[in-house]
Amino acid sequence: MKLLFISLAIFMMPANTILFNFTKEANLNNWRVVNDGVMGGLSQGFFELNEQGYGVFYGNVRLENNGGFSSVRYGFEATDVRKYSKVCIRLKGDGKPYQFRIKDRSDRYFSYIYPFETSGDWETVEIKLSDMYPSFRGRKLDLPNFSEAQIEEVVFLIGNKKKESFQLLLDRIELK
Repeated sequence: MKLLFISLAIFMMPANTILFNFTKEANLNNWRVVNDGVMGGLSQGFFELNEQGYGVFYGNVRLENNGGFSSVRYGFEATDVRKYSKVCIRLKGDGKPYQFRIKDRSDRYFSYIYPFETSGDWETVEIKLSDMYPSFRGRKLDLPNFSEAQIEEVVFLIGNKKKESFQLLLDRIELK
Protein backbone atom coordinates (compact mmCIF):
# COMPACT_ATOMS: atom_id res chain seq x y z
CA MET A 1 0.00 0.00 0.00
CA LYS A 2 2.84 2.39 0.80
CA LEU A 3 4.40 1.85 -2.65
CA LEU A 4 1.09 2.66 -4.36
CA PHE A 5 0.83 5.96 -2.46
CA ILE A 6 4.33 7.01 -3.48
CA SER A 7 3.64 6.13 -7.12
CA LEU A 8 0.42 8.16 -7.11
CA ALA A 9 2.20 11.12 -5.53
CA ILE A 10 4.83 11.12 -8.26
CA PHE A 11 2.18 10.70 -10.94
CA MET A 12 0.22 13.71 -9.65
CA MET A 13 3.19 16.11 -9.63
CA PRO A 14 2.88 18.80 -12.32
CA ALA A 15 5.26 18.66 -15.25
CA ASN A 16 7.76 21.46 -15.64
CA THR A 17 6.74 24.29 -17.93
CA ILE A 18 9.38 25.88 -20.12
CA LEU A 19 8.94 29.66 -20.27
CA PHE A 20 11.78 30.01 -22.78
CA ASN A 21 14.32 27.58 -24.19
CA PHE A 22 17.21 29.21 -26.03
CA THR A 23 18.28 27.41 -29.20
CA LYS A 24 19.83 28.46 -32.49
CA GLU A 25 16.29 28.72 -33.90
CA ALA A 26 14.82 30.66 -30.95
CA ASN A 27 12.70 33.69 -31.82
CA LEU A 28 13.72 36.75 -29.79
CA ASN A 29 10.91 39.01 -31.10
CA ASN A 30 9.23 39.24 -27.68
CA TRP A 31 12.49 40.14 -25.91
CA ARG A 32 13.43 43.80 -25.57
CA VAL A 33 16.23 45.69 -23.89
CA VAL A 34 15.36 48.59 -21.59
CA ASN A 35 18.29 50.72 -20.44
CA ASP A 36 18.49 53.65 -18.05
CA GLY A 37 18.14 55.96 -21.07
CA VAL A 38 14.43 55.99 -20.21
CA MET A 39 15.55 58.15 -17.26
CA GLY A 40 18.40 60.03 -18.98
CA GLY A 41 21.19 57.49 -18.36
CA LEU A 42 23.82 56.32 -20.83
CA SER A 43 24.04 52.56 -20.15
CA GLN A 44 23.90 50.26 -23.14
CA GLY A 45 22.60 46.71 -23.12
CA PHE A 46 22.17 44.29 -25.99
CA PHE A 47 20.49 40.92 -26.43
CA GLU A 48 21.13 38.32 -29.10
CA LEU A 49 21.65 34.62 -29.77
CA ASN A 50 25.24 33.42 -29.98
CA GLU A 51 26.52 30.67 -32.31
CA GLN A 52 25.74 27.98 -29.70
CA GLY A 53 22.13 29.14 -29.43
CA TYR A 54 22.35 30.78 -25.99
CA GLY A 55 20.74 34.11 -25.26
CA VAL A 56 23.45 36.68 -24.52
CA PHE A 57 22.59 39.81 -22.51
CA TYR A 58 25.65 42.06 -22.51
CA GLY A 59 26.76 45.67 -22.42
CA ASN A 60 28.03 48.45 -20.20
CA VAL A 61 26.40 50.10 -17.22
CA ARG A 62 27.26 53.77 -16.78
CA LEU A 63 26.38 56.13 -13.94
CA GLU A 64 26.28 59.50 -15.72
CA ASN A 65 22.96 61.41 -15.77
CA ASN A 66 21.57 59.35 -12.86
CA GLY A 67 21.97 56.14 -14.89
CA GLY A 68 22.98 52.76 -13.60
CA PHE A 69 20.99 49.86 -15.06
CA SER A 70 20.30 47.72 -18.08
CA SER A 71 17.59 45.09 -18.44
CA VAL A 72 16.20 42.62 -20.92
CA ARG A 73 12.49 41.75 -20.78
CA TYR A 74 10.43 38.93 -22.19
CA GLY A 75 6.67 39.40 -22.48
CA PHE A 76 4.34 36.47 -23.17
CA GLU A 77 0.76 35.30 -22.84
CA ALA A 78 -0.36 34.91 -19.24
CA THR A 79 0.97 31.64 -17.82
CA ASP A 80 -0.80 30.01 -14.88
CA VAL A 81 1.74 29.44 -12.07
CA ARG A 82 -0.57 28.13 -9.32
CA LYS A 83 0.78 24.57 -9.51
CA TYR A 84 4.44 25.66 -9.44
CA SER A 85 6.60 26.84 -6.57
CA LYS A 86 9.78 28.01 -8.28
CA VAL A 87 11.49 29.32 -11.38
CA CYS A 88 14.69 27.57 -12.47
CA ILE A 89 17.10 29.38 -14.78
CA ARG A 90 20.09 27.69 -16.39
CA LEU A 91 22.65 30.42 -17.01
CA LYS A 92 26.28 31.41 -17.04
CA GLY A 93 27.06 34.77 -15.52
CA ASP A 94 30.21 36.80 -15.17
CA GLY A 95 30.52 36.66 -11.38
CA LYS A 96 28.37 39.77 -10.92
CA PRO A 97 25.02 40.10 -9.12
CA TYR A 98 21.81 40.42 -11.17
CA GLN A 99 18.11 40.62 -10.47
CA PHE A 100 15.43 38.33 -11.82
CA ARG A 101 12.04 40.03 -11.99
CA ILE A 102 8.52 38.93 -12.85
CA LYS A 103 5.20 40.64 -13.37
CA ASP A 104 1.85 38.98 -12.97
CA ARG A 105 0.40 41.59 -15.33
CA SER A 106 2.56 43.43 -17.82
CA ASP A 107 0.73 46.72 -17.11
CA ARG A 108 1.46 46.59 -13.36
CA TYR A 109 3.75 49.44 -12.27
CA PHE A 110 5.90 47.27 -9.98
CA SER A 111 7.78 44.00 -10.33
CA TYR A 112 8.50 41.09 -8.03
CA ILE A 113 12.25 40.80 -7.59
CA TYR A 114 14.84 38.24 -6.58
CA PRO A 115 18.54 39.24 -6.53
CA PHE A 116 21.02 36.49 -7.34
CA GLU A 117 24.77 36.06 -7.64
CA THR A 118 26.53 34.43 -10.57
CA SER A 119 29.63 32.26 -10.27
CA GLY A 120 31.15 32.55 -13.73
CA ASP A 121 30.26 28.90 -14.45
CA TRP A 122 27.15 27.27 -15.87
CA GLU A 123 24.64 26.87 -13.05
CA THR A 124 20.93 26.55 -12.36
CA VAL A 125 19.51 29.34 -10.24
CA GLU A 126 16.39 28.17 -8.37
CA ILE A 127 14.07 30.90 -7.14
CA LYS A 128 11.04 30.26 -4.96
CA LEU A 129 8.18 32.36 -6.30
CA SER A 130 7.14 33.12 -2.71
CA ASP A 131 10.60 34.67 -2.05
CA MET A 132 10.12 37.32 -4.73
CA TYR A 133 9.33 40.69 -3.17
CA PRO A 134 7.53 43.69 -4.74
CA SER A 135 9.67 46.66 -5.71
CA PHE A 136 9.36 49.84 -7.76
CA ARG A 137 12.35 51.90 -8.92
CA GLY A 138 14.70 50.21 -6.46
CA ARG A 139 12.43 50.56 -3.43
CA LYS A 140 10.84 47.60 -1.69
CA LEU A 141 7.08 48.08 -1.40
CA ASP A 142 4.99 47.37 1.67
CA LEU A 143 3.05 44.61 -0.08
CA PRO A 144 3.10 40.82 0.25
CA ASN A 145 5.61 38.69 -1.66
CA PHE A 146 4.50 37.06 -4.90
CA SER A 147 1.40 34.89 -4.53
CA GLU A 148 -0.36 35.62 -7.82
CA ALA A 149 -1.95 33.08 -10.16
CA GLN A 150 -0.08 34.03 -13.32
CA ILE A 151 2.93 35.74 -14.83
CA GLU A 152 3.21 37.68 -18.11
CA GLU A 153 6.77 39.00 -18.05
CA VAL A 154 10.25 38.01 -16.91
CA VAL A 155 13.20 40.40 -16.68
CA PHE A 156 16.93 40.18 -16.07
CA LEU A 157 18.44 43.39 -14.72
CA ILE A 158 21.91 44.54 -13.76
CA GLY A 159 22.18 47.66 -11.61
CA ASN A 160 24.94 47.41 -9.02
CA LYS A 161 25.47 51.17 -8.52
CA LYS A 162 28.80 51.09 -10.34
CA LYS A 163 30.23 51.49 -13.81
CA GLU A 164 30.83 48.01 -15.24
CA SER A 165 30.62 45.80 -18.29
CA PHE A 166 28.48 42.67 -18.07
CA GLN A 167 27.57 39.44 -19.84
CA LEU A 168 24.90 36.91 -18.91
CA LEU A 169 24.33 33.78 -21.01
CA LEU A 170 20.87 32.20 -20.82
CA ASP A 171 20.01 28.60 -21.69
CA ARG A 172 16.54 27.92 -20.25
CA ILE A 173 13.86 29.42 -17.99
CA GLU A 174 11.30 27.01 -16.55
CA LEU A 175 8.68 26.64 -13.86
CA LYS A 176 8.89 23.72 -11.43
